[in-house]
Amino acid sequence: MSPGDEHQATGGYGGTGQTRTRLPEGGGDVYGGARRGGRASSSRSLVTVVGVVVLLIAAIAFANRGGDASPTAAGTTDKPETSATAPTGKRPVKAATGGIATGFARDEQGAQSAGANYAVALWSDRMVNATERHDIIQTVAAPEALTRLQADFDANYSAGFLKNIGLAEDGSAPRGSTFVNRTLPVGTKVTSFSTDAATVEVWCNNLFGLAGESSTTPVTSGWFTATFKLGWAAGDWKVLETSQRTGPTPISGDNPVSKADEIGKAVEEFGGFTYAR
Repeated sequence: MSPGDEHQATGGYGGTGQTRTRLPEGGGDVYGGARRGGRASSSRSLVTVVGVVVLLIAAIAFANRGGDASPTAAGTTDKPETSATAPTGKRPVKAATGGIATGFARDEQGAQSAGANYAVALWSDRMVNATERHDIIQTVAAPEALTRLQADFDANYSAGFLKNIGLAEDGSAPRGSTFVNRTLPVGTKVTSFSTDAATVEVWCNNLFGLAGESSTTPVTSGWFTATFKLGWAAGDWKVLETSQRTGPTPISGDNPVSKADEIGKAVEEFGGFTYAR
């Protein structure tokens, strides 16, 4: 239904209309003249009583019909199912290691929260610097997966890749430019779970590029889904494996594109979040 459709009808709700009152038949002035006898008055009283009774019966019938039509009548204990991305109401974690949320609950909600926050860290602008990248991986990786994950991400952020996106070997941006790599989780779901292992998917929007007047890789917005295989180690969820795939991708809106300096300023001024399922 398009906006305003509910106002197009001019005749009101179905079954309604004008009510016409039939006046008594007979000659003479209905506002004056002789007063009728008691019999006529009794007839009018009887009609009034009958009318009231009819209205009451109709009201009761309508009320009963309305109650039967409702599939969730008052008194039922069934609760509506929550959507996959609805918040659970659990409080975010209070602990953080190297700016990354840690100390997640050993349940499905905790695993989803871990996946969302690890996605933010592993797909962030800090990953282009080798020292910061290693710190992040050491924080989120399971002990048995640390060496392999670090080698994989080092290969992803090779010197050749950094050069292609306009960065120096140490990950620094040219003077007057700002490197942007910010991930925004949209929703999470668990595809498998036990108290020792979980697989979590995180649907993300990502801003990536170099904001600057002379940039050949301007900041663009993309969509991907990150998949984490997590294991329970040292009292927290830790990453065993990561992978990603493109999408789901919505149609882009018609917002006007901002200038490079506006994007760079926004990234520097607007901080990120700690995510909780």
